[in-house]
Amino acid sequence: MSTNILMNLQGVAKSFSTADGAPRSVLEQVDFALQEGEIVALLGKSGSGKSTLLRIMAGLIPADRGSVDYRGQAVAGPAAGIAMVFQSFALFPWLTVQQNVELGLEAQGIAPEARAERADAMLELIGLAGFGGALPRELSGGMRQRVGIARALVTNPDVLLMDEAFSALDVLTGETLRDDILELWDRQRIPTKGILIVSHNIEEAVMMADRIIILSSAPGRIRSEVRIGLPRPRTVDSPAVRNLIDEVYGLMTMRPVQEAAAGITAATHLGYRLPETDVERIEGVLALLADAPFHGRADLPKLAEESELPDEELFPTYEALGLLGLAHVDKGDITLTPLGYRYVSNDQVHKQEIFGQQLLSHVALAAHIRSRLEEETSGALPENKFLEVLEEFLEADEAKRVLEVAVEWGRYGEIYAYDFHTGMLKLPEEDEE
Repeated sequence: MSTNILMNLQGVAKSFSTADGAPRSVLEQVDFALQEGEIVALLGKSGSGKSTLLRIMAGLIPADRGSVDYRGQAVAGPAAGIAMVFQSFALFPWLTVQQNVELGLEAQGIAPEARAERADAMLELIGLAGFGGALPRELSGGMRQRVGIARALVTNPDVLLMDEAFSALDVLTGETLRDDILELWDRQRIPTKGILIVSHNIEEAVMMADRIIILSSAPGRIRSEVRIGLPRPRTVDSPAVRNLIDEVYGLMTMRPVQEAAAGITAATHLGYRLPETDVERIEGVLALLADAPFHGRADLPKLAEESELPDEELFPTYEALGLLGLAHVDKGDITLTPLGYRYVSNDQVHKQEIFGQQLLSHVALAAHIRSRLEEETSGALPENKFLEVLEEFLEADEAKRVLEVAVEWGRYGEIYAYDFHTGMLKLPEEDEE
């Protein structure tokens, strides 16, 4: 692999303002170099700042501190040699496939005839020959993402940034598109010199990347790096690939050193980003873990295969199980705790009691909501009161999401009730008597 550096990041930091104007750090002290001839996958949980980092590298948003260089020049706005593919396809629905692909070329001032010729060639290369006159609504999700990739590649970028480019597709379509991109890369049929992929999918990262970077969360910092020396194409069931997948699962679920040393449970402060998972998924994974063939202990990749759920849904669920003391995750394995066994074997009423007790003991936001309601003579408060508290720590959209999780969990645990129509949180009726 060439040691020529395409992009170099030193001490990159980024913060956003909360509702009261206080800064919330999203990225902190990120040092990273993308070398010529490599594919790098960027993994991290929600809140690790993966997409923010990609947008900084693309020149779409500035870093607050640190430097971002492309071929030795500071990135100050979109650079001609850097292209980005988005998860949401980001196509203009009123333009044809051909017109969508030509947009970047048009922005570069390339003449119409040359634009058309290059777009035609790229559409043929990406498997869309004959679809130039179609509108995006006529295409499947996989074909629309191919248009997005063609639009990025037609400008002949040195660096291709891919933000969850396959996650909106079904498994088979995503794998096919991923393999096609790898074939173009490995056969050097595209001019791109380096690719950076943001992903939630560990298997995808191991199958594609020469190097995997894992970010910690809130704020995002580079926590681990895994170098992969296996040739492509790779066989997902080979022992070497399975071992790498296990290794990355272990790194992804590793607790921060300071937290593990203190023996503390997360979510002990109000601004903690509760994992985006619901009670049904929590209980589904618990039941699967307790039953054969796992009998209370599972290798995370094997559990993912058995559940048929993607990593982006499973990791928040593992986190929730750990927060609630129902399971313990360590080095790529998940094990039911004694409380987890008791939970699974109990009837519905007692499950909800355990759930509520664990919320009050381990989730500061749930305990805060309950405490505030008990202080009110009416036993009720509008949800906006709690949103205001969360917005001291989180952006408005994230505060709303976190409160929605807390409301669902708290209703299930019967520690408070919620009226959707009025937006009021209140004590359960039996506790008001």
